[in-house]
Amino acid sequence: MVEPEEAGAPLAPARVLVFAAHPDDLDFGAAGTIARWAAAGSDVSYCIMTDGDAGGFDEAHRPDIVARRTAEQEEAARITGARGIHYFHERDGFLEPSYEVIGKTVELIRRIRPEIVLAMHPERAWDRIQKSHPDHLACGEAVTRAVYPAVENPYAYPELAAGGLPAYKLPYLWFYGAPRERENHYVDVTDLVDVKIAAIRVHASQHPDVTEMESRVKAMMQENARRGGLPEGSSAEAFHVVGINTPSTIAGF
Repeated sequence: MVEPEEAGAPLAPARVLVFAAHPDDLDFGAAGTIARWAAAGSDVSYCIMTDGDAGGFDEAHRPDIVARRTAEQEEAARITGARGIHYFHERDGFLEPSYEVIGKTVELIRRIRPEIVLAMHPERAWDRIQKSHPDHLACGEAVTRAVYPAVENPYAYPELAAGGLPAYKLPYLWFYGAPRERENHYVDVTDLVDVKIAAIRVHASQHPDVTEMESRVKAMMQENARRGGLPEGSSAEAFHVVGINTPSTIAGF
């Protein structure tokens, strides 16, 4: 298991920016860790790239699905302690790591200047392909391309620097929903399982079977803890942590 100081896991990073493809993605992937940071004083912001307009299971929800999912995400953010949500309003199922999406990502990272960016993983997970919705992969790829080199390159997106958003060297990039073989850091969220489940439950438009959902999420967290070497009975969230600008990385392009 990667130790916190190696993995870039300060107990309370000053600012964290979390990216997701759809409303509810980040609650499944990281709500416990987010709640821990927020409780310790971190300023946590979310960015939801699509409106989630293709999600859900109830035909009666179609006319107001975007408003419904937005309200669900805002309530879930209140539960975890996140302080703000940004929306890109891309179309659900059509997200791509385009120049425009990367540019919006660069702009938001430079504006918030977080210590940690948390995003979906850009690699497909064959052990559980549901992790790897095409929008999830696109989210991860857009964030990865934004983080290096565009966010820290003063000559990339020069209009941002001209508008008062200079280049910024991000310390750490964390991924959730990673292929199992990429996971290198586990956060013990045993005392926050109820908070995580509460945040996920809020996304009622996405759960045809709430009982089964809760059972599966709890089982996966317990399996994460076992793989992370945590004590028996623990629950954990799993991440692939990458140092971008740390004492052990080489600065420059």
